[in-house]
Amino acid sequence: MTTRALTAVLVLFAVAACGPNDTKIPEPPTLAPPSASVRSLPIPNVVGMDHQDAQDTLQKAGFYYLTEEDATGKGRQLIIDHNWVVVEQVPPAGKVVPQSDKILLRSKKKTDP
Repeated sequence: MTTRALTAVLVLFAVAACGPNDTKIPEPPTLAPPSASVRSLPIPNVVGMDHQDAQDTLQKAGFYYLTEEDATGKGRQLIIDHNWVVVEQVPPAGKVVPQSDKILLRSKKKTDP
């Protein structure tokens, strides 16, 4: 089977698997390790940190459901995390939340004003 034919079969399978009422995009699953028990803990302060270091810090604290966005509003993707700095975190540092809660890191490039 050619690559083109295989791709067509996979696309047809994917379309067939979606029913007419499958319009809602599901929320991503919690990314906590399966062996971890979910506890409520204060969120570490990562504002001002290199984006990658901030993610590492939050994961070491047991928070794995991390999302990110360009804080400038330009909609850029954070491709190389070490080129970005966290300017805001939601929820804020110190707030006690379950480790399974989503944490948003809003970052800008280190070269942005």
